Amino acid sequence: MAGSTAPEAPFGRMLTAMVTPMTLDGAVDYDGAARLATYLVDEHRHDGLVLNGTTGESPTTSDREKERLVRAVVEAVGDRATVLAGVGTNDTRHSIELAHSAEKAGARGLLAVTPYYNKPPQEGLVRHFTAIADATDLPVMLYDIPGRTGVPIASETLVRLAEHPRIVANKDAKDDLGASTWVMARTDLAYYSGTDMLNLPLLAIGAAGFVSVVGHIVGTDLHDMIDAYLEGDVVRALAIHRRLTPVYTGIFRTQGVITVKAVLNLFGLPGGPVRSPLADASVELTTLLRGDLAAAGVKGPIGLAPDAAVPASAVKVDSVSEGSA
Repeated sequence: MAGSTAPEAPFGRMLTAMVTPMTLDGAVDYDGAARLATYLVDEHRHDGLVLNGTTGESPTTSDREKERLVRAVVEAVGDRATVLAGVGTNDTRHSIELAHSAEKAGARGLLAVTPYYNKPPQEGLVRHFTAIADATDLPVMLYDIPGRTGVPIASETLVRLAEHPRIVANKDAKDDLGASTWVMARTDLAYYSGTDMLNLPLLAIGAAGFVSVVGHIVGTDLHDMIDAYLEGDVVRALAIHRRLTPVYTGIFRTQGVITVKAVLNLFGLPGGPVRSPLADASVELTTLLRGDLAAAGVKGPIGLAPDAAVPASAVKVDSVSEGSA
């Protein structure tokens, strides 16, 4: 897939759905967000950052907080990375307001998730996403994650939406490689993996890159995996994928923002607490996470002791399967 056959990547290839750092009293830590964004871009080779997604705790941040966060991160990373803003809600009018706000704040793209809970029909999805794409001059990445929203974006609907000049990408957390292959063969939509465990399989069927959660921790490794695959070194890409498996499984022992913030706090990076109704990682879960990272050979800015590893069977922890933003 090297050279001219590499898929187009309108937002870059290695992106992370960034957490929203909080202070100890639960306020948004804008300075911390700027520091974290700078760290991810300059030290973990990120091409882009997605703000105000679920990993950014968008259900519990206000519209004003979302706009200020975009401004802070755009100012921090400048033109060194593409900043996308999540604007998806289950109210089309509200999503349009968020899109206008994100554009004014300096975002260079929008992420629009399928409306959740009210279960719109496919025609409703077409109208919803089209209205968002019509609202600004920014390119739009759709976000298909039926496990969270309750409604998939049907393959035929994706083909229809791809006709819009500003709907240019799809963050795919449907976890259906057959459906993804079908759509990629019929559209120019750039596909981005939204399920970290499927990062390499999606590259293999033509994805442009990732919108990751584990990229907070192993962004450089993921970028190396993309580079290796596009250069034709599939053996190296597979070796990286397999080495990172403990990180993939560990971070999604529960809701991803909980585990990522726990690791960032271990590393001495901006993270802080989560907002209710989420709950911060327990001591037991944090110990398991240290073991997961040690198993993958991951060391943060302050290092992780390999002897911190605890067998997964030693602690009972709820597991979830989810996309990244």
